[in-house]
Amino acid sequence: MMLKRWLGSVLLLLLGIFANALGAFVGINIGTDVSNLPSEIDIVAILKAHQITHVRLYDANARLLKALSNSRIEVMVGVTNEEVLGIGESPSAAAAWINKNVAAYMPSTNITAVAVGSEVLTTIPHAASVLVSAMNNLHKALVATNLNFQVKVSTPQSMDIIPRPFPPSTSTFNSSWNSTIYQLLQFLKNTNSSYMLNAYPYYGYTKGDGIFPIDYALFHPLPSVKQIVDPNTLFHYNSMFDAMVDANYYSIDAFGFSGIPIVVTETGWPWFGGSNEPDASIENAKSFNNNLIRRVLNASGPPSKPTFPINTYIYELFNEDKRPGPVSEKNWGVLFTNGSAVYPLSLGNSSQITGNTSAVFCVAKADADSDKLQDGLNWACGQGQANCAAIQQGQPCYLPNNLVSHASYAYNDYYQKMQSVGGTCDFDGTAMTTAADPSHGTCRFAGSSNSSTSELSPRSALTPESPGAWSTSLQVSRLQFVIPATILALMFS
Repeated sequence: MMLKRWLGSVLLLLLGIFANALGAFVGINIGTDVSNLPSEIDIVAILKAHQITHVRLYDANARLLKALSNSRIEVMVGVTNEEVLGIGESPSAAAAWINKNVAAYMPSTNITAVAVGSEVLTTIPHAASVLVSAMNNLHKALVATNLNFQVKVSTPQSMDIIPRPFPPSTSTFNSSWNSTIYQLLQFLKNTNSSYMLNAYPYYGYTKGDGIFPIDYALFHPLPSVKQIVDPNTLFHYNSMFDAMVDANYYSIDAFGFSGIPIVVTETGWPWFGGSNEPDASIENAKSFNNNLIRRVLNASGPPSKPTFPINTYIYELFNEDKRPGPVSEKNWGVLFTNGSAVYPLSLGNSSQITGNTSAVFCVAKADADSDKLQDGLNWACGQGQANCAAIQQGQPCYLPNNLVSHASYAYNDYYQKMQSVGGTCDFDGTAMTTAADPSHGTCRFAGSSNSSTSELSPRSALTPESPGAWSTSLQVSRLQFVIPATILALMFS
């Protein structure tokens, strides 16, 4: 057992070194304040379908950590703000947390970081006195389990702890936090960890009273007469994002520390807002995130640290519609919960563009009860208004002529059309989602990258209006749609 654990630790360490050698990456945050959140297995299928290789969780969700097992996705788990005080005051509580939420899942789940709280200094300042103690306690627990080389500990902070972030060269942390920040930076330096930063140009722009142009926030090039220049260093800043990161580097330098890299744990742009939030738009969100990805993946740093890549996690995977606050607060997601993109997004170095086509399909379970499958097929093609023309005899999806195959087509057609307004992939327990495209031959399922060939005539007379209309000589078989065992290329290498 000890040998197995040691070998697993060595493997994870080598994978970590290899990932670092590949350069910068862009990851994604996964929030769960979502009314129609997919199952954990479906979330991982969506991540794989979009070749996402780095994720940040805000807690240590047991089911999601288990689902991420053997996915090779690098995972950052979170200590919630409610847990910080207890862990900071008790080494045994920290050890129990690591054993339960990290060690129990490794090495099969590739956990690489623990984020202690979220913006603790500005959101729960009463816990500031024990923040670094909590980090130390967690690190010691990782040392005790031989995981300290694979799993790093840090704590995300907001831009709000820098009173004047521009010009970057004169930026310093709020002096009221001097003692805590010094201890924090010393810890990061001693443990070879990164400083975690939540940096939002959206808020920098919308709360800036017009000081900076929106093009500066969206990574758009500025004309020479409008370029943003630090008057002390004469560094040109092509984006507010770079200036925010550099403001933190200068603030760290002011404490006499060097060599601590910054990882941006949150950034993004909302794609929809209220009437008083005109800058929260699909066009701006698409522009920001696509330009952000290109910026990060060039593996360079900000002007003051050009050789320090800015590894970044986009906020966020899905819209968290249950979050309180303004309309924009609920609309930061880059994907809908069915896996389709809110707007075209360039995911990585490949030329792959993810548009509004679904990456997740709804299919019938091979071992589902045949009577329930028949009822589900009847409902989908009738009341559910699925277009079932393609599974009629002589049409592209008629073969194989069995109940599972036909139900899969009907279920998926319904799901792709209705998921965004509450339709689910359940059908009395006879259906499941999959990232594997069940299209075959000339039969194209809705949501496929080439689904147009199965778009047939309107439903008209081919649509059943009475129960049993779809029971024509269908034989039940154990047809299975299996996700191919492929080696996924790194999206964010």
